[in-house]
Amino acid sequence: MTLVAGLAAAAAAFVSFVVSASAGLGGSLVLVPALSLLLGAKEGVALAALLLGANNVFKVVAYRQTLPVRLSLGIVAATVVGAFLGARLLIAAPERVVGIAVVVAMGATFLFERRRLRRTLQASAPALALGSGLTSGFSGTSGPLKGVAVRGLGLDRMHLVGAASMVSFAGDATKTAVFAQASLLGSGAVAFAAAAVPLMVLGTWTGRQINQRLGERAFAGLFWGVMAGYSVRLLLA
Repeated sequence: MTLVAGLAAAAAAFVSFVVSASAGLGGSLVLVPALSLLLGAKEGVALAALLLGANNVFKVVAYRQTLPVRLSLGIVAATVVGAFLGARLLIAAPERVVGIAVVVAMGATFLFERRRLRRTLQASAPALALGSGLTSGFSGTSGPLKGVAVRGLGLDRMHLVGAASMVSFAGDATKTAVFAQASLLGSGAVAFAAAAVPLMVLGTWTGRQINQRLGERAFAGLFWGVMAGYSVRLLLA
């Protein structure tokens, strides 16, 4: 990675950390396309999983007092299963197929999101989480599926971000383990992630400050703004 590419990747990573810590999710919205452009689809998805997984450790610590563990267990388990299967698919797929999958996954989740908004059934959260894990493992981004699954738990903004942090960490950690075993993450990726730790700390702190200063209505606007961002990225693609 050249110096310019490294600085661009670091900037994208910091923005993704702030967005993720303030809204609970959305880090892949910025990071996956940026790293895929700089490194290629497979390597970009793998490095994004490593960075976001490490960042979620800091998010879990930051929101440790508002982690709805028991309520989120079903979503976490479904996400892990989906992420494992999706990551295995990514390893076996050709580079071009992975690139196309990012666009297709966004299209499918966009259509599902529109239907989901019309009938919010909390019981479907594990199924949505399984789908988000599959798409995240294969294309690097879960799209609105994970957001809708967590939102369906009916939590306030602090517990929602806590739940999303747990789910994201479980999914990203699963993907990172699969990608590392398949040698998609070399020493350069690990070194970059280690160098990005200060950005994770600063981004998580900044995002938490934003979250704490928002009212419930403002947070809802931020959350659905991230969902809209996924849709805009779909249209641009």
